Amino acid sequence: MKIGTPKEILPGENRVAMTPDSARMLQKLGHECLVEAGAGEKAGFLDDAYREAGVEVVDGADALWSGADIIAKVRPPTEEELNHLDSSKTLISHFYPGSNEELMKLAADKGASVIAMDMIPRISRAQKMDALSSMANIAGYRAVIEAGNNFGRFFTGQVTAAGKVPPAKVLVVGAGVAGLAAIGTSTSLGAITYAFDVRPEVAEQVESMGAEFVYLDFEEEQEDGSESGGYAKPSSPEFREAQLAKFRELAPDIDIVITTALIPNREAPELWTEDMVKAMKPGSVIVDLAAERGGNCKMTVKDEKIVTDNGVTIVGYTDFPSRMATQSSTLYATNIRHLMTDLTPEKDGKVDHDMEDDVIRGATIAHAGEVTFPPPPPKTKAIAAQKPKPKEKEKTAEEKRAEEMAAFKQQTKQQVTLLAVGAVLMLLVGMIAPASFLQHFIVFVLACFVGFQVIWGVAHSLHTPLMAVTNAISSIIILGALMQIGSGSFLVILLAALSVFMAGINIFGGFLVTRRMLAMFQKS
Repeated sequence: MKIGTPKEILPGENRVAMTPDSARMLQKLGHECLVEAGAGEKAGFLDDAYREAGVEVVDGADALWSGADIIAKVRPPTEEELNHLDSSKTLISHFYPGSNEELMKLAADKGASVIAMDMIPRISRAQKMDALSSMANIAGYRAVIEAGNNFGRFFTGQVTAAGKVPPAKVLVVGAGVAGLAAIGTSTSLGAITYAFDVRPEVAEQVESMGAEFVYLDFEEEQEDGSESGGYAKPSSPEFREAQLAKFRELAPDIDIVITTALIPNREAPELWTEDMVKAMKPGSVIVDLAAERGGNCKMTVKDEKIVTDNGVTIVGYTDFPSRMATQSSTLYATNIRHLMTDLTPEKDGKVDHDMEDDVIRGATIAHAGEVTFPPPPPKTKAIAAQKPKPKEKEKTAEEKRAEEMAAFKQQTKQQVTLLAVGAVLMLLVGMIAPASFLQHFIVFVLACFVGFQVIWGVAHSLHTPLMAVTNAISSIIILGALMQIGSGSFLVILLAALSVFMAGINIFGGFLVTRRMLAMFQKS
């Protein structure tokens, strides 16, 4: 089959659905690749790079659409583009079928197969094809960069000769893929980051990234805040009022707000109201990633940046992934390549549009002259975040030290008990051994006694692996062995020499290991 990628015609769209690297992988599946001349230039992929990858560069959109069996693009098609389709062609692109019913019916009337990349089901096997997550990841990162570009201060706090600079405070509303990307970027820049989501099960993810999760005193609703696939569901009026009250409380102290809350096939919920905007400090920034669906802040103007009367900047751009076109195109082209791998199971260049496959069926919105949207629920259970385990009460520093000391004492008592048992056995042997044995036995007991007295006097916190009980006792063993090595008995001399040898290995080995560990922290 021939897979072709046209130039995106939407103004400001810089992405491309095929890169030279993804084309090479598609060719390994047995497909031929076409690209419209200039399609990848805005993303940094020149026509010569495609030619070097074995891609045929064609002039004009008409030649591309007529020459390709499978057309892969980024943005939803226009009516003019759909007129190029027929029953022999397959279109792969974002489509948003819930908002483009007429275009979907037109594609079905043409007899073409249409796979919507925004309809890839969120099951484990389909993660590699999930274009929404790929683009949301970039949008979340870019949102923080745009916020920083419009924010007049540092993200991280600094102490300078000219004075102290406090860190910025960032609130991320919605902890999905975009929200987590924004949280990670914000914390890495040094800002104090807060995050809120109606799904309390994501709190652990938020906190693991260094942010503080904003909890509501509304446990009944928060326990049931997500739907299948990890998406948020509409909240009850009571929960929404509690949520808005919390945001009003936070608004005066927050410098940057990034909203990412979306509910599939619905208008974006209003989460940051006009009175919250007015409560923010001059110079604060709001980046509304839900602007394309009406915005989480109703003051947001789609595709524009505005400044309110009180000096708050509201960014409503909807092209964040396109602003990082090279990275976005690479990830999106990889998503399509993985989809084509599933569509070409035999790697022989022949497409098998298996409508029994959860992923293919879920993403197909038109096939064989029929509209196939909405799809049936997938047979495989969708990915859903697990509810958080109840947090154990955190122990105080004193309790932790007490537990460590108790464990150390218990271990030491066990060692003393073993030594005592050994001493009793040695004493029994001494009762039937020659009188000279008692002299050696007394040295042994004294060495053990002195050794444990020395160890017991060392603070527990100093008992690192290189200062463990056995290492410290080794020095006592050497002293005792040296006292006995001058004995006239061959057996005693042999045992004493072995003791010195083995204890010496332990001591000098500890020094060598210590030296190597210290060298790891020395600057070259």
